[in-house]
Amino acid sequence: MRQLGPGGTRTSVFGLGSWNTWDRMDFADAVALISTAVERGVTLFDVAHYNTGPHAEQARTDIIFGEAVRAAGIERDRYQLCGKLWLWEYPRTGFEEQLTTSLERVGVTHLDTAVVGDYLEEPDVRQIVLDVNEQIRAGRIGSWGVNNWIAADLTSAVDFAAREGLVPPCFAQLKYSIVRRSMAEGGPYGEHFRTGTLALQASDVFEGGILAGRKHPQRKIGADPGNIREQIRAVSDDVAAVAAEFDATAAQVAIAFCLAHPAVANVLFGVSRAEQLADNLAALHLWQEHGAQLRAALEHLWLDRELSPDGTW
Repeated sequence: MRQLGPGGTRTSVFGLGSWNTWDRMDFADAVALISTAVERGVTLFDVAHYNTGPHAEQARTDIIFGEAVRAAGIERDRYQLCGKLWLWEYPRTGFEEQLTTSLERVGVTHLDTAVVGDYLEEPDVRQIVLDVNEQIRAGRIGSWGVNNWIAADLTSAVDFAAREGLVPPCFAQLKYSIVRRSMAEGGPYGEHFRTGTLALQASDVFEGGILAGRKHPQRKIGADPGNIREQIRAVSDDVAAVAAEFDATAAQVAIAFCLAHPAVANVLFGVSRAEQLADNLAALHLWQEHGAQLRAALEHLWLDRELSPDGTW
């Protein structure tokens, strides 16, 4: 268990994502997997309504999650829910409207935390902070973080919240992996991590499955800042080779790498099979026993060095 940033929810070091997950599974398997996860101590679920911008997919994954949790008989106080507030159509579609829809779809009354992002046009940072705080005061959100913001905008949000006595973002959900390190380990975000202003939530740690050994995933996967995906495919065998040296799987190595970053409070991943979950959880021991050696063995696989660390593409 770790704190997801100052003032944030205390939650499991591992979290299960919802994008392309629950809607790909047999319902009974989803119920069993969620039950097993909670029993094993994985209590954070990242669940979003994918309906705007590049995620205008109208997936039922969030609805299915809510149905599966209820079918599993898991009470709301036994898990933490991390939702999304999208900026693609904001402020035309405001946070109150988004939250009402999201909460109704899952069948709950509040989110333990919410991730706000991402965007292509300059955001109204002050209004975002004000609107998020309105939902916090209403008891619909416990805390909040950001997803792939430009670092200067994030700093503006933190500073504005401090001046106005408002709740600031307490974590950043960033693409972070063996091959993508520039934002999480660079100066602009790194200053917030070093001072403890923010925690880091690592997402897309497998690059859509490529770093876990599935070089050509058949499903939709995340964005490719820097256009380095073909390079990532090319070095995935190197990750597997390092994993073999530590008698581990490539997935375990990818997760343990992230855990070794001192600012990481939570690592998100998606799994659709019980054996995947069990394999991923074993990364905890790999990190505890070999974290420093593992990072040293993977140092040469940092591929996005040329990408701006402040989040601009």
